[in-house]
Amino acid sequence: MSTVIVHATITLDGFLADPDGGVDWMFGRPSAPEDDLVVQRVMGRIGAIVGGANRSQTIEDDEQPYGGMLKVPVYLMTHRAHAPIERDGTTYTFVVDDIAEAVAAASASAGDRWVSLLGGSISRQCLQLGLVDELHLDVAPVLLGDGISLFAGLGRRIELERLETSAYASETHLRYRVLR
Repeated sequence: MSTVIVHATITLDGFLADPDGGVDWMFGRPSAPEDDLVVQRVMGRIGAIVGGANRSQTIEDDEQPYGGMLKVPVYLMTHRAHAPIERDGTTYTFVVDDIAEAVAAASASAGDRWVSLLGGSISRQCLQLGLVDELHLDVAPVLLGDGISLFAGLGRRIELERLETSAYASETHLRYRVLR
């Protein structure tokens, strides 16, 4: 059975991106091999991805989850039907308006591997529906002061159990189990 995770790099003040969607703050930071190993370990367990589709329902180079490094099924939420897209060995399946259906399909594809939820809206919806098993957060040492929040608007309290924490040169890595 798969584990559904929210996997995100965020700022210390909880933002995924600046107000315009920019993520330049993620790059150019000092790094340690241990930081890379934490992220590689998570990526190595991912068997499917659920995210949001862009407005034109295409797959552009800068929109490929994990930079296109993972060749796993990707399920994209959309408001209108669209045929699947095959690109660079990855199948992108569009799911209309039913996030639970997208997570169920991704879980079936992932088998005993992890389903990674990408994006604030997708993550919040799945948390609200009780579909998330764990949070995997890589926290960058920067404050944006404003931007696109991972958890703003969640609208409910969710208790967590700390599973793992580590900190190296560029980030603090946090892993929590969602308590039900």
